[in-house]
Amino acid sequence: MGLDDKVQHEAQNAKGKAKEATGAATGNDRMEAEGREDQGRAKAKEAGRHVKEAASDAKDTFKR
Repeated sequence: MGLDDKVQHEAQNAKGKAKEATGAATGNDRMEAEGREDQGRAKAKEAGRHVKEAASDAKDTFKR
């Protein structure tokens, strides 16, 4: 887990925002919903990355 994952999550979030905006502008409810779903997945993955980092940091703290 590192910078690559963060970049991928940000890209997925940006893609979701674009889809949502396009769907809203064209009246395509399905595309708009897909955009919100993409954003939600990206945020969930990013939250998981933060949990893994925190667990790793905690583990390192107890090693000292």
